[in-house]
Amino acid sequence: MSSMTLHDITLTYDDEGGNESAGGDGGEDGGGEVLVLVHGHPFDRSMWRPQIETFAGPGRRVIAPDLRGYGGSTVLPGKTTLTTFAWDIAALLDRLGVDRVVLGGLSMGGQIVLEFYRLFPERVRALVLADTFAAAETEQGKAARNAMADRLLREGMGPYADEVLTKMMAPHNVEALPEVAGHVRGMMRGAPPEGAAAALRGRAERPDYVGMLARVAVPALVVVGSEDEYTPVADARVMSEGIPDATLAVVEGAGHLPNLERRAEFDAALGAFLGSLPPITSGVIDRARGFENHQGGQAASPRRNP
Repeated sequence: MSSMTLHDITLTYDDEGGNESAGGDGGEDGGGEVLVLVHGHPFDRSMWRPQIETFAGPGRRVIAPDLRGYGGSTVLPGKTTLTTFAWDIAALLDRLGVDRVVLGGLSMGGQIVLEFYRLFPERVRALVLADTFAAAETEQGKAARNAMADRLLREGMGPYADEVLTKMMAPHNVEALPEVAGHVRGMMRGAPPEGAAAALRGRAERPDYVGMLARVAVPALVVVGSEDEYTPVADARVMSEGIPDATLAVVEGAGHLPNLERRAEFDAALGAFLGSLPPITSGVIDRARGFENHQGGQAASPRRNP
């Protein structure tokens, strides 16, 4: 685990593979492919440990941060918007000397990926959108997210974690995969209530990304568990059909966390996608670094609550 202070926060992150001897400065041009993985709510970077083990190596660098408010990163109460999360990732990549990445995220992480692409399309080589959806929040959904934020602050994470475990994972996988279920429950119970509530309030205000999908000009993989209750296959099809030439992978027997519930199948889909990408061309993007001047928000249908 590493940590880095960026503007007003400290982010913890895993950074493995690639040109490790370069001290974090290899980037796309010095260490091959760079894959950045963004966790969902209410999880942390450890949800991507299986994929780090699979994909980090001499030719590929994998970076997985704890978002602000989660894991070992700084917790700020109030509201944290998707824009703020995206700027945090951009600032981290700036400090690590990384320009263009394959950017992937699950659930809330997938929405952060979409926001990052909206803000910084030149920094994205390809997209991986797992168990997420692109539509703006409904009025009912806004009320539900804010009510849940209030509940987490009032009760803590324990009751919520116990309640939603069999929605985060397919119920049969909770029984069949006790170690995975224990990990998922532990991440949820360990999430700071203030950080989780801030993210929920920010997501309640997220914009619509459906209209942006047709303008995505990079390869995209859309992945979804066949038994996902929160973001079902129909939501994945909206994205895969909206993004030109996107690839859709439905992971059979998985719920909302196919990377953990069906690791082999998820990794096979991601590996095939990464292998299909065109060769990396050299050249560093010349741009002004804007994070220090960014004034991001500091805070963030009922079935959409993760």
